[in-house]
Amino acid sequence: MSIINNINKAFDHRIRLGIMSVLMVNESADFKELKELLGATDGNLASHTKALEKEDYISVNKTFIGRKPNTSYTATRKGKAAFKKHIEALEKLIGK
Repeated sequence: MSIINNINKAFDHRIRLGIMSVLMVNESADFKELKELLGATDGNLASHTKALEKEDYISVNKTFIGRKPNTSYTATRKGKAAFKKHIEALEKLIGK
């Protein structure tokens, strides 16, 4: 088995890696928080959250705060497991 087999392509991009990192240590994060933390544009962040949502790695919750729409994200159980496996694979690769 190759040392890179467990590296997950879904987490290849730094924005997706950042999204999952934030969601692993926080119960949830909203769009604005992620945008500020990661220094991403609206379009860039939207495309990467959609990619993670498509894989069922994050869930999306749309609500209103007063009259303003608010989109927040949570890592799913599947997403947390996949990300942990990805990080473990990176640690093994670095350790070799």
